[in-house]
Amino acid sequence: MARIRVLVVDDHRIFAESLAAALAAEPDVDVSAAGSGPAALRCLDRSVAEARRYDVMLVDADLGTVAGSPGGLTVAQAVTDHGEPVVDGISLVAGVRSAQPAVRTVVLGEKDDPHRAALALQAGASGWVAKDCSLQRLLAVIRGVLRDETHLPPALLTGVLRELTAARKHRTESEQLVESLTPREREVLRCMVAGLGRKAVAERLFLSPHTVRTHMQNVLGKLGVHSTLAAVALARRAGVGPADLAGDVVERGGQLA
Repeated sequence: MARIRVLVVDDHRIFAESLAAALAAEPDVDVSAAGSGPAALRCLDRSVAEARRYDVMLVDADLGTVAGSPGGLTVAQAVTDHGEPVVDGISLVAGVRSAQPAVRTVVLGEKDDPHRAALALQAGASGWVAKDCSLQRLLAVIRGVLRDETHLPPALLTGVLRELTAARKHRTESEQLVESLTPREREVLRCMVAGLGRKAVAERLFLSPHTVRTHMQNVLGKLGVHSTLAAVALARRAGVGPADLAGDVVERGGQLA
């Protein structure tokens, strides 16, 4: 009998342990549990080293959320009690999708939330189910995603499609705004996405801080935003990645440096 390896990731210990125990009662399911994003990543890395990769990861939609933060997302500087950086559920899905694409992820939500469900699908999740669904329903979803199916509660389908359509529209608009930038302004924007300040950008591009300030002001103006954070958010919607701080080659005085 082919066995399904499942990793439950939830920072509510009682729920995680109860769910893991229920799934482990199935004859074809092996289960482990992790209480945080970093712990989940360690489990996944260990599974690769031991040649016992996980098949499915069940992730709490509210994993690592900080009370009072906008949209339920984590605060960048937040850390766990063990001094580890906090990783929210959607970010974990995206990270695992990139690092171990063979692992199917299913997000477990406390309530129906079309916006968060759409974000989960965009991040690479194969499904969204309610935490209070039956064990039989959850097992059906687990087996379904292994057949490359995408699972959503029927009540969420219309809302998720609306969210995905709106996100596609916003992405198109953002891409058009980014295309209005000059090559140098796009390079400055990539540095901004990488988190570099004005002085660091100036050193990297061999420009004066005053020139970089002008470029940044032009970027904000052309993108129609009023802050660096807003510019970075728009850039990411448009698919603009950060500058490669280790390997990029930049131009200086018409010569490659």
